[in-house]
Amino acid sequence: MKIVSVVGARPQFIKCAPVSRIIREQHEEILVHTGQHYDPKMSDVFFEELDIPKPDYNLGIGSGTQGEQTGKMLIEIEKVLLKEKPDIVLVYGDTNSTLAGALAASKLHIKVTHVEAGLRSFDRTMPEEINRVITDHISNILFCPTDTAVMNLKNEGITEGVYNVGDVMVDALKYNQKIAEEKSTILQDLNLNPKEFLLATVHRASNTDNKEKLSSIVKAFSDAEATIIFPVHPRTKKYLKEYDLWEKILTNTKVIPPVGYLDMLKLESNARKVITDSGGIQKEAYMLGIPCITLRDNTEWVETVEEGWNILVGANYEKIGDAIENLEGADRRNSVFGDGSASEKISQKINARET
Repeated sequence: MKIVSVVGARPQFIKCAPVSRIIREQHEEILVHTGQHYDPKMSDVFFEELDIPKPDYNLGIGSGTQGEQTGKMLIEIEKVLLKEKPDIVLVYGDTNSTLAGALAASKLHIKVTHVEAGLRSFDRTMPEEINRVITDHISNILFCPTDTAVMNLKNEGITEGVYNVGDVMVDALKYNQKIAEEKSTILQDLNLNPKEFLLATVHRASNTDNKEKLSSIVKAFSDAEATIIFPVHPRTKKYLKEYDLWEKILTNTKVIPPVGYLDMLKLESNARKVITDSGGIQKEAYMLGIPCITLRDNTEWVETVEEGWNILVGANYEKIGDAIENLEGADRRNSVFGDGSASEKISQKINARET
């Protein structure tokens, strides 16, 4: 069987790695990189560290408005699909690359397989939520990471071709955590001791493109009585400078360039707490047993909140400060995201559907 896998952003590279490793044992995979994340520190380093095969197509789309970026991807992915004529198009997560890949395949009557299906934040102001909903409703095979995701699909009338296989991020974490511990020197490079720092990431447009929200986050970071390590996303850096917040963020925060996956894993696993607006990092923090402060008013990973490892604070200065000072993790964690065999289960289900 010929499978075209579409990726374009950091979280998709991480999810794709264990799945590609398995499906290439039995099938021909054509890897398409849309170029949604095009900075080498947000793209190339992940392919190198995670041992992902070099993309067969790099579309080089880059940044742009939601419509412009998605439209360009749709045009270019369609060209690839017409040339390659795959049996299945495999998409991951909730980015514009996900939506464009699913739309292009669906309109050409090619089966769409969605990894990480069924997630819902129930916030239609988020582009990711629109991408998730549309992709799920045009997919033929839907691989869910949790029971909650399966129930979300059922509530929308989607029950055919739905499988709870667990989360491929568990697979990736299990495979790479030991490698990160052995190879990453990020703690030594930054002169950090385990559990003596907080790790922060901010990249969502709802935070970065809003001066009031970004100012509130920066003030909370600056006033915290803690060492905060902040790998800064290129878009976030742009707005920090545009809003005259760059000097303020430097007062009590160690700003560093974006880091690769292995360095990020090392930082996450050794942080005292994580502060983020990233869905993937919320989940990784939970898997690693690190308390997480989420700079959003909602989350698609509700299990992390329900189990006491994650708190939603939005961009509220007081809530961020209180969580930095007082949030602690729960006494235990359940295996809500599976046992690390999601990639195997995905491959098995694809094989079964083939026959």
